[in-house]
This record gives sequence, structure tokens and C-alpha cells, in this order.
Amino acid sequence: MSERGVCAVVPAAGRGTRLGSGVPKIMIEIADGVTLWHLLRRRLRPAARHVHVVVSPEGEGPFLALAAADVEDGGVSVSVQERPTGMGDAIFGAAARHWAAYDTILVVWGDQANLSAATVRAVLAAHPGKGVTLPLVAMADPYVEYELAGGGLVRVRQSREGEECRPGGLSDVGVFCLATDGLADAWARYAAGAGRGAATGEVNFLPFLAYLSRVEGRPVTVVPVADPAEARGVNTAEDLEFARRTYLRCPD
Repeated sequence: MSERGVCAVVPAAGRGTRLGSGVPKIMIEIADGVTLWHLLRRRLRPAARHVHVVVSPEGEGPFLALAAADVEDGGVSVSVQERPTGMGDAIFGAAARHWAAYDTILVVWGDQANLSAATVRAVLAAHPGKGVTLPLVAMADPYVEYELAGGGLVRVRQSREGEECRPGGLSDVGVFCLATDGLADAWARYAAGAGRGAATGEVNFLPFLAYLSRVEGRPVTVVPVADPAEARGVNTAEDLEFARRTYLRCPD
């Protein structure tokens, strides 16, 4: 990594409505006094020079109170995504001025309770300082599938957009490492011609990764992940219960 280092960006503007929690997902408790934010902070602060979190308008005040010490010491910053228009908008809209000064952006979904610090370290160690580095894991029934060919990423299939993912396919663990050089301009080119998702109506971030490889010619580095549990975010009550059991077995 160069001296400008890594900025981790956590899009966390979801409302947590499916969980019925009444608080943003990133603030949901995994154990007494331990929230999703605390877990992500433990894994990201040692690895990244700065962490930027994108929240909803309703979540801004509560999250700033939760992360007050980190914000005060300058290690964490916060911006607001005014409308829930997708991850790409959060990363390249609200967050862009915060990560633009860094050589590397590490995007981490805000509900990845089962992400390991070892995976974060492995991704940053493997990142060549250019292109895209992806930790991927084989899944029996992937929700998202990454199709690789010839050393590149040719397609990302998304179940939520009605696309069929193949059994045993490679899925992500909610972590994406990208070189920032020219990245905002590449997103603008992609967004100008990209179709919107059939179900969400969003210009999706994940197909942008395939665009970077296939159209922009950026190299893709894959970091194998052994444990499929790392791919499991917190989206349902069952996911939350799983995360709590996992934390109790291995709180670090």
C-alpha cells in the first residue's frame, strides 16, 4: 500500500425494517452492549487509516452518539444518504469526498457480522494497488454469484434482481477492495450506460465490478475464503440469531 493508505467505506443507510428493530441495522445489538458497528470497528480500524460510514437521515443522530469517541478522534467520519437509492449512490455520492484522498477504498457492507479480521487482513495484503480485489467463497446456494473467466470477472448475478445463481457458485463476503485512481470517473461512465435492476430499480454496484474488469480492463485479484458463514449478513431474524450464536462462541 502507498503512504496514502486505505479508507474503509461502510454503506449503512438501511432502516432495518425486516428485522423490526426500530434502529438502523448497524446499531443492532449482537450481545449486551455490542452492536454490529462495534464488530465492524474491531475488524476495520486496525486495517484502515480511516473509516467512513454512510447512514440514513434518521440514523445520523443515533449513530453519531454511538460512535462519538471514534468521530472525535478523527478515525471515523459520517455522511448521510438522503434517499435509499442503492449502494453505488452511497459510495460514489455521499461518501466520495471522504475516500478520494486515499489510494485504496475497502467497501464493507454494514451488516457483515460474521466477517473475520483475518479476511480483511488477507484482502489488503493481496491487493496489488490497482484494480479490484475480491474475497470470494463457494456457496451451496449463493444469493450473489461471481462468474470468472480468463483471469477476469465477466458477470455478477444477483438473486434480488431476479437473476439465477448457480449452486456451488462463488459469492462475496460483503467486502470489496478497489484502487481509487480514476474510480469515480469509471463509475460515471458505467452509470451513464447501465440499466437499472429489474426488481430494485437501482444502478447496482456489484455489476460495476464486472464492468471494471470487462470494459475498463482493470485486473481482478481473488482471495479465497473458506468459511461460507462469512458471507451471511444480518437481514432476517434468523440471520441475527446466527450472528449472536457465532459471537458467543468466538467474540473476537
